[in-house]
Amino acid sequence: MKVKINGNVLERKKKVILKQAFTEGSKMLKLSNIEAPVVTAGAILCHVLGCDKAYLYSHDDYILNNSQFNSFLEAIKRRINGEPLQYITGSQEFMSLDFIVSPDVLIPRQDTEILVESVIQFASGKGNIDILDVGTGSGCIAISLAYFIKNSRVTAVDISKGALEMARKNAQKCGVEDRITFIESNLFDNVTSGDFDIIVSNPPYIPVQDIETLEKQVKDFEPRSALDGGCDGLDFYRRITKDSIRYLKPNGLLAFEVGYDQSQEVLKIMKDSFDNLKIERDLAGIERVVMGIRSK
Repeated sequence: MKVKINGNVLERKKKVILKQAFTEGSKMLKLSNIEAPVVTAGAILCHVLGCDKAYLYSHDDYILNNSQFNSFLEAIKRRINGEPLQYITGSQEFMSLDFIVSPDVLIPRQDTEILVESVIQFASGKGNIDILDVGTGSGCIAISLAYFIKNSRVTAVDISKGALEMARKNAQKCGVEDRITFIESNLFDNVTSGDFDIIVSNPPYIPVQDIETLEKQVKDFEPRSALDGGCDGLDFYRRITKDSIRYLKPNGLLAFEVGYDQSQEVLKIMKDSFDNLKIERDLAGIERVVMGIRSK
């Protein structure tokens, strides 16, 4: 039986060895202009077989059963149609931790690790730390902070029930569920207690008119609510900055991830209420994090 995917034909056979599936899947991805086709095919095979990358090379004569091969074909088709690899495999590494992801949440990006590392540095050497993560999504920021700052307690809020369910699963998976409180809330609406040492957020920051110009795997698959930052992309920075004053302790830290051209505008938003404003760059040299200390 033959299966046609975007004009390419992959034949279902009674016996398909792993090496053959790997080679043919990689070829189909390459012909469809999918980035890193070999890596992608390997990741999909690992997901389908429940194995690591080493297994692919040490057991290349393994014979896939019909269910495994059909699952592999379906996943290849999904990737060719633009679905992000992370949603297909259901996982993404962040801060060396493995996070469960689904279309309910934005896929964690390496750039966001700069935000987490900046907060960890601020918290170093301090006593007990209370942290609020606004718009937690998958929970990657809140959970990473709880994991690496052992003397912290974290409150994580999100407007999406689906995102909070995913974040709770990730907290349990990473062993920090006892130090994180999850609240369904539109920003600060349902946050009843204040006096946080740190407020951190990676809010939606794409200008609404720019969303349709994003890559297909972003604009067609990732949640629109996690992307749309309003007309100029700065709506959430204004709202969070204004409201954070009531929830931060004196000398408390407000730290944001920002888009590639937004750092100076976010600095302007923060300058009236925050001192010691600072910008951190990501590995590509882009100004990625803006943070400041609450004015007394």
